[in-house]
Amino acid sequence: MNGKVILVTGATAGIGEKTAEALAQMGAVVVIHGRKEGKTRQVVQHIQDKTGNRQVDYLLADFASLGEVRTMVEEFRRRYSRLDVLVNNAGGYFHNRLETRDGFEMTFGVNHLAPFLLTNLLLDLIQNSAPSRIVNVSSGAHLGGRINFNDLQAQRNYNGWQAYSQSKLANVLFTYEMARRLEGTSVAANVLHPGFVATNFGKNNGGWMGAFIKVSQLLALSPEKGAETSIYLASSPDVEGVTGKYFVNKRAVPSSRLSYQQEIARQLWQVSMEMVGLGEKSIP
Repeated sequence: MNGKVILVTGATAGIGEKTAEALAQMGAVVVIHGRKEGKTRQVVQHIQDKTGNRQVDYLLADFASLGEVRTMVEEFRRRYSRLDVLVNNAGGYFHNRLETRDGFEMTFGVNHLAPFLLTNLLLDLIQNSAPSRIVNVSSGAHLGGRINFNDLQAQRNYNGWQAYSQSKLANVLFTYEMARRLEGTSVAANVLHPGFVATNFGKNNGGWMGAFIKVSQLLALSPEKGAETSIYLASSPDVEGVTGKYFVNKRAVPSSRLSYQQEIARQLWQVSMEMVGLGEKSIP
C-alpha cells in the first residue's frame, strides 16, 4: 500500500479508526475524516505514533450538512491529486426523527446521501487512480430494509430501526449500481457487513434505546475484528478486480433479494442525484 492515498470516513473511533490504523501500518497515505477537530487531531497523532507513519492527515465535515461534504471535497482536492481507495464508513442510528441542515431525514441523509455525494464528487480522482477501490460499509440490517419512495423522509410514520434498515439497503443498492456504471474502468465498488461491533454506534440516543445499545455491546465484536473486512476490501490482492459484491467475514455472500432489483437501484440513484443537487453527467 506504499504511496496509495486512502480516505476513510468516520475514522475517529471504532471500525473507521481501526481501518485507518491498519492501512497506515501498511504504508499508505491515510486521510481520516471526523466531525470535531480536537478529537480528529488526537486520532491522527495516535495513528502516527502507533504505526510510525507520518503520512496521516485529516479532514473535517459534519455529514448532516451536504455543504460541509462539498467543502471537504474541495479541501481534499487542494491537497491530493489522486485517490486510490475510498472507505465510506461514517454512519449513525437515530431512534427519534431528526433532520439534517438540508432538511432531509437524518438517517437517510447521513448514511446514504452524504457518502453518495462524496463518492460522486471524488469519482474522477478515483477513476484517474485506477486500479482503485470504493468500499462501502453497510449492515446486515439491510436484509429487512425497504426503499419507501413514497415517503423517503419518513415524515408520516418514523421508526428508527426501519429508517436505519432502509439506509443500509440504500448503501448496498448504491454500491451495485455504482459497480454497474463503472464496469470496465478498473474501479471496484464493494459493500460489506462488519458484524455487530462494540463501538460508539448508537450511543448518541438517550433513553431505553441508548441503554439497550450499551448493554448489548458487551457481547459484540471488538472494533479490530469488525474492521477486518473493510481492511481486506481496501488492501487485499485477493479482491483485485472483484466488484459489485457484498462481503461478510471477508467472503462474498448473497445480500437481500431487494438489493438485486436493478430498477429500484436506478430509481434510487436518480432520486439521490436530485436530492444532492448533482446532474447525471458524473457517470454515464
